[in-house]
Amino acid sequence: MTLSFGARLIFTFEGFRYEVYDIQVDHRDYDKLLLAWRQPANGGPRTQVVLKPVQVPPDHDRRERAWEEVQLATHLQHPGIAKVHGFAFHDNASYVVMEHLRGCYLLTAMDFTLLVGRTISPAFAAFVVAEVANALDHAHGRTGPEEHPLHIVHRAVGPMRIRLGFDGRVKLTNFGAAYSELRDRLQTPPGLLRGDPTYCAPEILRAAMETTRGRADPLIGGEIDGRADVFSLGLVLLEMLLAEYPLDPTDAPVQGAPQGFASHLRAERSTGLSLDVLIYRLLRFNPRNAEGRLEMAPAPLRSIVQCALQPNSSERYTAATMRDELRAYLGSLKRPFGAEEMAEELKVIFEAVARVKRLTANPIERTALSPNEEGAWTQ
Repeated sequence: MTLSFGARLIFTFEGFRYEVYDIQVDHRDYDKLLLAWRQPANGGPRTQVVLKPVQVPPDHDRRERAWEEVQLATHLQHPGIAKVHGFAFHDNASYVVMEHLRGCYLLTAMDFTLLVGRTISPAFAAFVVAEVANALDHAHGRTGPEEHPLHIVHRAVGPMRIRLGFDGRVKLTNFGAAYSELRDRLQTPPGLLRGDPTYCAPEILRAAMETTRGRADPLIGGEIDGRADVFSLGLVLLEMLLAEYPLDPTDAPVQGAPQGFASHLRAERSTGLSLDVLIYRLLRFNPRNAEGRLEMAPAPLRSIVQCALQPNSSERYTAATMRDELRAYLGSLKRPFGAEEMAEELKVIFEAVARVKRLTANPIERTALSPNEEGAWTQ
């Protein structure tokens, strides 16, 4: 779908009027996201929402997965998880309608800090990750009809699925790639790496490789569980503390992969590193490798990173334990750090970017430095 915002896209569906006014994300590595106003057709207050366009036929799988995302949302009612309102249809196009939080994605905040020569504070990193761990704990414990465990695994936890609010709230978004045991769920084809390969747990990678050899998917039946998401979240925490992606350090020699390694796998998303190199590094990653690079980080956070990134999931935190350890660290600080402090640090970052580098900033989140209709930054 092509949008020209000289003339806005306006349509009505099932009692709501939608007015699409900007493109939030349009990048090959992520879902396209649109910003829109949503208002009851018979009048009433309007709210901002995010619309995720869904491919029309012949991409049947993508449409079915979008429907799964909407169905799964009925089991994920938590303040730390962005709500999914449902579907909207217009002119042969369909959209997943999602809650919008004024703020930015974590990836945007990380990019902006580098742009202005700052670093994210350890307390900021701990607070954000603790909030996401709390949301994951809710998702991992969800049950379906007759209290049957749903075995939800997000599979795409990363900086572009973590939304930071200017009011200090943190929300995990986009369960579109999640594994669950919803009835009649769409099966993942053999050899397809679903979710975000950049932050993928080693057991997810091994599972994808095993399906190409005719073995059953270990995700089915809970053999792989929510601790795979903990690994992904541990990589996010490590990235914030290091101020760079851990598997592609700037001060280390390039580490390749054996020829043909993982050549039988394919990913639904492109990656900065080639897929075989990325998988090779993830499968060989040991948290001890980062120990020397974390010398300046607080000792409790170094310990949390170590436990979250254990190659063997049985030795890894659960989401609840990771949350509790991070909150214990935050509670030990001389100066409290919570939602108010996170919002203030985010404000300082945005003010620095707007003042110094606004014209050269080119974030993946295209609207990050654009005033909205109310004159405030970003949505």
